[in-house]
Amino acid sequence: MTFAALQPLADRAALFTALRQDQLLTAAEALGEHRWDADMTDGTIIFSANADASRRLVARAHLIATIAPAPRSLLWAWAHPHGDRSGIATRLRDYGAAHGIAELTVGELPFPADAAGDEDWIAAAAHQVGGAAVEITGGSPYYSAPVGGGTRAVFLLDAPLPPLTVSGSVASLPRILAGLDLPDARTSVWDLARLAGWNLTWTDEAYTGAIVADAGGQAAFRFDEQARITGIEGSLTPQA
Repeated sequence: MTFAALQPLADRAALFTALRQDQLLTAAEALGEHRWDADMTDGTIIFSANADASRRLVARAHLIATIAPAPRSLLWAWAHPHGDRSGIATRLRDYGAAHGIAELTVGELPFPADAAGDEDWIAAAAHQVGGAAVEITGGSPYYSAPVGGGTRAVFLLDAPLPPLTVSGSVASLPRILAGLDLPDARTSVWDLARLAGWNLTWTDEAYTGAIVADAGGQAAFRFDEQARITGIEGSLTPQA
C-alpha cells in the first residue's frame, strides 16, 4: 500500500485527473520523440521534440513533493527552504491541518512499514500524490519526474492545455474508463464537474443519474446500485 490517508483524495479526483493527464500525454506525443528538461531557476518544465528543439511545450512547474528510496520518505515541498516558491504545496499542508490529515502536515513523511519502496512503489506513490494535489488545489495536470538515484519529484503544471469540455470528455471517456479503477465512480463524476467548472444536476433523489453541462454541451451519466457508471450519453448545445 502507498500512503493510505492520501488515497481517498486521489480517488475522488481520479476521473478529472485521468482526463487532464490524457491531455498532457496527447500534447507531448504530438511532438513525436521528445525529451523533458526542468529549469528550476525559471520554474518550468520543457518538453522538446528530438528532431526539432524549437517544437516544444513549456509549462510552469510547481514542486509538490519528492519521494526518495534511500531515506524511504516523502518530503513535501513546503518543508524545503527553496521548494515551494509559489505556495502551492503549502495549500496541501493547510488542507491537512483543516481536515485532520496528519500525513499532509508532516514535512518528511516516512514510507509505510510494509512499503516495498522500490521503483514501482515510488512511481505509484508519485501518482497518488499527484492526484491528491489535483484534488486539493484544483491545479492540473501533474508530472512525475525521475530526478536520479531512484527519487521522483511530483510537480503540478500550468500547461498550455485547453480546458476540459463536456463534449471532448465524453468522446474520451470510453477509452479512459477502460483503464481506470474508480472505487466510487459517482463521486468521481461529481468531482469532475466541480474541478472542470461544469454544472451538475442529479436526476433523482437516489442519485441514479447525473447531468453535467457546460456552454458547449451536456452529458447524462447513469449509475447502478454500486455507484458504477452504466451509461453515458452526450449532446451538443446549439451555438447562437
